[in-house]
Amino acid sequence: MTLTFCSFASGSNGNSYLIKSGQTAILIDAGVSGRRILDSLKQAGVETDEVKAMLVTHEHSDHIKSLKTVNRRLPHIKTYANSGTWKYIKDMVNEEQQVLFKTGEEFFVGDVKVKTFPLSHDAEEPVGFSFYLDGKQISLLTDTGCLSEDMYSAIKGADLLVLEANHDVEMLRMGRYPWFLKQRILGEKGHLSNVAAADAICWLLSGEKKKRRVLLAHLSRENNFPEMAYQTIKNLLEEKNYYINTNVALNIIKRDEMSAIYTV
Repeated sequence: MTLTFCSFASGSNGNSYLIKSGQTAILIDAGVSGRRILDSLKQAGVETDEVKAMLVTHEHSDHIKSLKTVNRRLPHIKTYANSGTWKYIKDMVNEEQQVLFKTGEEFFVGDVKVKTFPLSHDAEEPVGFSFYLDGKQISLLTDTGCLSEDMYSAIKGADLLVLEANHDVEMLRMGRYPWFLKQRILGEKGHLSNVAAADAICWLLSGEKKKRRVLLAHLSRENNFPEMAYQTIKNLLEEKNYYINTNVALNIIKRDEMSAIYTV
């Protein structure tokens, strides 16, 4: 059995992702229109009755924008969130569709095991997710200002890692954002920079030797661009003697486009 991943959107304008096994489809976040999510499912070859769950990372609007619409259009699915997030979204989801989890615990959606782990972001109780099936792992780690031991532990076995590379620090500092917003993004409860993403990848490659793919996600429109993120990370990896296509496959998830479908 295989696990697949597809991004429907990734960035400050909206986020939504798909995890699928042979039997189970799982949506993560609903930060773009419901129509776009449903159209993306169709493009990915997923029937709506295959979707078993919606997982919510946190309550910011670019992650929950169409949560109510998707739950109305897919009344058979369950929506999973922790108590901190449910405080903000409970009125968007019918009570019979709500499932509460504690951050740090694991549960099954169909045949896919899901593990949750805490992130560091300016939301009530933000989480990342790792998905497991038949010895394969996909991990999703975006919307965090720093990386902790819990986060590293959660992603260390990932065959495919979706990792935030939000901004170039100098581009952000010199850009037009107001000072308070720059400080928010650069802070420990903000977003990961290209350099921070490179450090995380180097740490990952220093561990278990296995075939890995990293997808760079949540790139800023104002303070980053795909070529910069890719080249910065490539250069920093090579400084540590890690090479793209030899030690790791590296791809960029575009902000406003559906990605390829990646399989592990």
